Amino acid sequence: MATREFIKMHGLGNDFVVIDARNRPLGVGAAGARALANRHTGVGFDQLIIVEPASDRRAAAFMRIRNADGGEVSACGNATRCVARLLFEDGAENEIVLETAAGLITARHADNNAQNYTVDMGPARDGWQDIPLAKACDTDHLPLARGPLADPVGVNVGNPHAVFFVADAAAIALEQLGPELEHDPLFPERANIGVAQIVDTGALRLRVWERGAGLTQACGTGACAAAVAAHRRGLTGRQVQVRLDGGDLDIEWLADGHVTMTGPASISFTGEFDDSLLAAAEPGAA
Repeated sequence: MATREFIKMHGLGNDFVVIDARNRPLGVGAAGARALANRHTGVGFDQLIIVEPASDRRAAAFMRIRNADGGEVSACGNATRCVARLLFEDGAENEIVLETAAGLITARHADNNAQNYTVDMGPARDGWQDIPLAKACDTDHLPLARGPLADPVGVNVGNPHAVFFVADAAAIALEQLGPELEHDPLFPERANIGVAQIVDTGALRLRVWERGAGLTQACGTGACAAAVAAHRRGLTGRQVQVRLDGGDLDIEWLADGHVTMTGPASISFTGEFDDSLLAAAEPGAA
């Protein structure tokens, strides 16, 4: 059987299998992604990233994203930094454009640290239809509660998010509450669930239950959503350090509505998997 090369990467512990399919196409559906995601019989990841040729001439590549449960999603901030690093190391200039299902995303080397990357995640959207929600309501105060969690802010930064503000993020049993809230009928496309603790006007502590991936070490779009939500509530400024289980991200909500995220992108190892792993799940996929 043929094999397929991959790179195992992570952004602050949010881990990915990245496959460059620009010159050798690869079709992976939900079942194939789940097979690869299995940490015992596959490779294991929070998200599978397939780098494909872009359809938009302004973009260097298209980034396809599947969660560990096989579902395809539009954006992933930590993965964007990882793909940007690979393209920069492959000879790209200091700024590149990536095409995603959420639109075009720009990435560049961070001004103060060559090992960090800054990604413009595009505009934060707060309309109930944009998140999206199942019904019209005030997105600054969603009618949603479970246990100690209540009154979240809804925002879409490439993916739908509900951000709850709490006194102690570590004390919330997010592994129990997250699955229920993710699948609440208010969210027709499910939602990422964040619990944010305000440290001061320039910093917050965040934990995120990611739809389709579970409790992860870091969530880039979740950090962006939490920063936007905190400023909308008047709790922080527009520039915030978001402290996640895996490390820190610097987030800024710009005056034009776009959100930028700065942080590292790390390579863990490279490897190969046998095409039979995909073929067993999805005959003909590889």
